[in-house]
Amino acid sequence: MKHVSIAIRGFIFWTVVTAGVYPLLMTGIGALFFPQKAHGSLVLRDGKVIGSTLLAQDFQGDAWFHPRPSAAKYDPTSSGASNEGYTNADLKKNYEQRKADWQKANGNTIPPVDMLYASGSGLDPHISPEAAELQVPRVAAARHIPGDKAGQLLALVKQYEEAPQLGFLGEPRVNVLRLNLGLDEAFPMQK
Repeated sequence: MKHVSIAIRGFIFWTVVTAGVYPLLMTGIGALFFPQKAHGSLVLRDGKVIGSTLLAQDFQGDAWFHPRPSAAKYDPTSSGASNEGYTNADLKKNYEQRKADWQKANGNTIPPVDMLYASGSGLDPHISPEAAELQVPRVAAARHIPGDKAGQLLALVKQYEEAPQLGFLGEPRVNVLRLNLGLDEAFPMQK
């Protein structure tokens, strides 16, 4: 009976520690030292939440930089990959359709691989710098940016390029939401 009592007390103690104390402690530390990230890295405009820098959004139209394709249709409540293998007919069909869509929108350029396949979460907010740079002519034309200022648009892409994490983890990348917000500031839409 003594062992059962010890086991029950140990179970209760560790349940309180691991399901209560530890999560509250980590939440508090996150909110104290990383408040922006702990609260979802939300982006506000005129007091309204317009997105998160951690989640991809679907930008429609030629006047915007486009994100990676999303198997979740950019719905954060159904995040996930398509799980289509290389022998899956749907993967090949999606690949061909995305390639055709890219070339229709961006001229007959070869699309970077990140613009042909969805990320594992389906909500990756980043694209490669190459993918952003190849979209510059389309965005410039749609926003009626004269040729002499198109270099400024390319410089804007470079401005929003992020280095690999810790300088060596991953590849350089561009956050599409941040880039499009910077685009709106630097080159507002003509009305």
